Amino acid sequence: MKRFIGVLCCAIAFSACDDGDLVVDTINFDEIATSTCGDANNLLFKLKDSESLILNIPDDVFKETFKEEPTEDNEPIKLNISSTNQVVYNFYDGKVTSDNICDLIPPATPKVKTQWKASSGVIEVKTEAVKTSNVIDNSTKITGYKHNVIFKNITFSKGDGTTQFYESFIFGDYLKTITPLPLAFDQPLSLCDNSGLVYESNATESLTLNIDPALILNEVTPADKPRTGTIGLVKNKLVYRLFNSVVTSDYFCATTEPIVPTVKQEWLGKAGAIIEVTTTTVTANTFKHTIVLKNVSLEKGNSNFLLGDKYLYGELQTIKP
Repeated sequence: MKRFIGVLCCAIAFSACDDGDLVVDTINFDEIATSTCGDANNLLFKLKDSESLILNIPDDVFKETFKEEPTEDNEPIKLNISSTNQVVYNFYDGKVTSDNICDLIPPATPKVKTQWKASSGVIEVKTEAVKTSNVIDNSTKITGYKHNVIFKNITFSKGDGTTQFYESFIFGDYLKTITPLPLAFDQPLSLCDNSGLVYESNATESLTLNIDPALILNEVTPADKPRTGTIGLVKNKLVYRLFNSVVTSDYFCATTEPIVPTVKQEWLGKAGAIIEVTTTTVTANTFKHTIVLKNVSLEKGNSNFLLGDKYLYGELQTIKP
């Protein structure tokens, strides 16, 4: 942030030395992709030949504005343009690159010839999840979040005492890619005797089901007639968790939920989806319960994704007393 403010001061100094030959009537970056400086700072910017359009807001505000959470319909996040929430347009005396925006010590050339700095207006951000689909099982994965940015009733101060007003000015989309949730389970299911919780885990993730005991009976089910239940908020509650460190089996059956590992993300199964349990015998007293989840959606806030038409949760073995 301090570096960016310094660049602004230099830009204003260069603008003061402008020879007056350049006249900018309007600015338009509609077809230009949004760029970032990576982890260096939270600047969003667009570059077009000798022009740049920069959105610069404080780190904490940036994280809350461009978070991994879709906004409600017709309820964008709104920020007032101010001395901290900055929108700046620059015109240079040569072709501009990301080095001019992101480097701690920017190149000496090109120099800013004209600068417009927004003095008022509102920054509106609408966010939606970006998903990929598997056509075979109709499952989906969230691969990123698209943030659409529009400036409303924005006024640019040109530095010569004049202003430029736009009722609606499209900045464009900022796409933040993420790593999809692993869901890489390949071990048999386990059952907590003290709570009836069914669970599976893999390194730093888990999928638990507070299953209705009536679905896990030591009785073979008839052919093509599995026991069925529905995902609920208490009974048959389905929970996916991603942890900040490795989780062990001791975590799930503890009478009091352990403090560590800490939960990084938690997704809940949407109520109403179908659970099917097919029971067969392994030995005379050992039963295998194959649990399948149908049309299950996992949700976190306004985000959601589908496990697919038919998701094999896993196999659980029980022994008849």
